[in-house]
Amino acid sequence: MTPTTHPLNRRLNRRQSLRQLSLLAAPTLLLSSLPAGAQGNPQPVTLVVPFSPGGPTDAMARTLANALKPLLGQSVLVDNRPGAGGNIGAEVVARAAPNGNTLLFGTSGPLAINVSLYSKMGYDPIKSFAPVIRIGHLPNVLVVHPGLPAKNVSELIAHAKANPGKLSYASSGNGASSHLAGVLFNMRAGTDIQHVPYKGTGPALNDLLGGQVSMAFTDVLTALPHIKAGKLRILGVTSATRSKSLPEVPTLQEQGLNPFDVSVFFGIVVPAGTPPETIQRLNTALVQALNQPEVRQTLEAQGLEIATQTRPEQLGQFIRSEVALWREVVKASGAQLD
Repeated sequence: MTPTTHPLNRRLNRRQSLRQLSLLAAPTLLLSSLPAGAQGNPQPVTLVVPFSPGGPTDAMARTLANALKPLLGQSVLVDNRPGAGGNIGAEVVARAAPNGNTLLFGTSGPLAINVSLYSKMGYDPIKSFAPVIRIGHLPNVLVVHPGLPAKNVSELIAHAKANPGKLSYASSGNGASSHLAGVLFNMRAGTDIQHVPYKGTGPALNDLLGGQVSMAFTDVLTALPHIKAGKLRILGVTSATRSKSLPEVPTLQEQGLNPFDVSVFFGIVVPAGTPPETIQRLNTALVQALNQPEVRQTLEAQGLEIATQTRPEQLGQFIRSEVALWREVVKASGAQLD
């Protein structure tokens, strides 16, 4: 019998082999326990944009995606899923695995308004998602045709009450924020300004510029060139705070319509059930991205007012308050979409 075939030596060899295997397996087990971004070959993060490429929401999402890649140690891919006012893309994220690899770059529509506006929804904006961070908002403004005698909100309200049913406001379509802003204005001011829906912001503004309608609620970037050219008169900013683009223009709240906060907000959410540590990791990276001067400069040039409250729970509270607000406004508007 040779030394290697002795029973005792065979048992020792088996123990050594098992020990070597366990040492080889240890790094693999350790790697699998690390967050996705810390692994050698991590899965990419998908940032779902529920609107078509080329718009302001898509541009902001791509700016953040580029900044996030080095911070997360993962590729960040933008996936445009347009349709149903943002509902299609939102539902994709709601049904995704809750592992932090699928994010929604959501806006007021899919995260607050649509649940009251659409008769059929494949997700719930509060129950289906976990909030990560509020990115900011795009201020809207109230603009009127220069032929209207009103120079401020008080004069507009007085003129509308003196001429009931004769004034009109244009919107980009039934259920759009530009429509619901007018509904909220009538509710807060006690006026009866008539809604005229169009198929998009462009046609709506064209008729406003031509004097076919009296006024409109639209985003500040779209309105600014016409305001500067004297083709439209601005009466106020519809967000809670003044716009950085028009710091001299008071808000509607400052002019007596309180509360009145109608702006398109942007926030990032993940599927419900995503682990808290994963949400915190994403939040930390996004806060770092938003604090980079070049990122802030780009987003502000795209019209965004960057949020100051960036904790996950602050976005959650905000979404709940927005859902409640727009439920009331949609009910008053009578708007309903399939």
